Amino acid sequence: MARYIHRKAGRETGARPGAVLALFLFLLVGFSVLNFFWPKRDMSDLENRKLAQLPSFSIKTLLNGDFLQDFSTYMQDQVAFRDTWIDLESAFNNLAFGKVEESNILLGKDGWMFTKLFDVSPDTQKQLSKNLDAVTNFASRHPGKVTFLLAPSASVIYPEKLPVGAPMVDENAMLDDIFSQVSSSADVLDLRDVFTREKDEYLYYKTDHHWTTQGAYLAYQQFCQLKGLTPFDTAARESVSIPDFYGTHYSAARRWDVQPDVITYYPLDNPMTIYDITGETQYSARKTETMVNTEKFQTRDKYAAFLDGNNGYSVIEGNGEGSILVVKDSYANCFVPFLTENYAKIGVVDLRNFSYGLDSTIESEGYDQVLILYNFQTFIADNRVVYLDRPTTLTSAE
Repeated sequence: MARYIHRKAGRETGARPGAVLALFLFLLVGFSVLNFFWPKRDMSDLENRKLAQLPSFSIKTLLNGDFLQDFSTYMQDQVAFRDTWIDLESAFNNLAFGKVEESNILLGKDGWMFTKLFDVSPDTQKQLSKNLDAVTNFASRHPGKVTFLLAPSASVIYPEKLPVGAPMVDENAMLDDIFSQVSSSADVLDLRDVFTREKDEYLYYKTDHHWTTQGAYLAYQQFCQLKGLTPFDTAARESVSIPDFYGTHYSAARRWDVQPDVITYYPLDNPMTIYDITGETQYSARKTETMVNTEKFQTRDKYAAFLDGNNGYSVIEGNGEGSILVVKDSYANCFVPFLTENYAKIGVVDLRNFSYGLDSTIESEGYDQVLILYNFQTFIADNRVVYLDRPTTLTSAE
């Protein structure tokens, strides 16, 4: 009897590996078939990047290894349930290993995400020095006209939300040095004190590197106080809120326990003309529209609705008096609409798409004031800020 039971148990034990193997093969073949029929995508909205497509086959690419490498990338990008797998990986890394960094994004407390900045490279230090020279030289050529606003990073205002022990650079010390150098030639707007006092307000997005419309409005109030202007009255205007905003930090880190942000805007009807640039002071109107392209709220990059993105040169009709030229990165995009309360004409220049000096534009367009508005982390490394110091060609052209 004992021998019988032993033989029976052996048969049952021996049967198990076969069943497991059959199940494995079934799942493998089934998932392969599912992958074959799974809809292929050109773009991942959540990752904000183009996905690899099926590569073209040739003997040459097969022999040199390019085809197999490209096909492997294609299979990874087009795998079924890709977004779910990425979320599961993020959750596992965070819960099992306590991972607090993903793709140069720090995963902070209470759903906060921050741009990692642990050091400033020698190349960035050199670029910062060039940028400061460009700003001070530009402001010296336009005495009494220039205001310099450098928005602090969210990590400066909310250091308690950073991962414990994160060795961020001493941004406060760098801002002190930057402001001290610029203050000799331009008005300087340092937001750190007021932002720290008002930090319980919704000043920065948790999933994105920008400040919110509320943060931009607080900065705008400080600008008005500096210039003796009456601020845009938000209480007298109806705002619109757009939910489910997943910003650039989320696209990079894909945090599993993400808390989506909300974008707020004011539907103003002031016309904005966007220009194509063919040379210094050579502009041709491309289109005229309102300052917020609401169609972009239906896309992943909802923040791009403000000013319809980062155009080289735009001009907005305001309700006030005088004129101002705003030289900016994308932090200014949700700031600029408030200026319509105070100025009759607002010019907007983004040096990423405007590779000329500004002296001739200021002269020919008759701008009374200039506001240079950047975020700290953009400003220190942007190699286009030096365009500010390009001499005018208007006189030589004449």
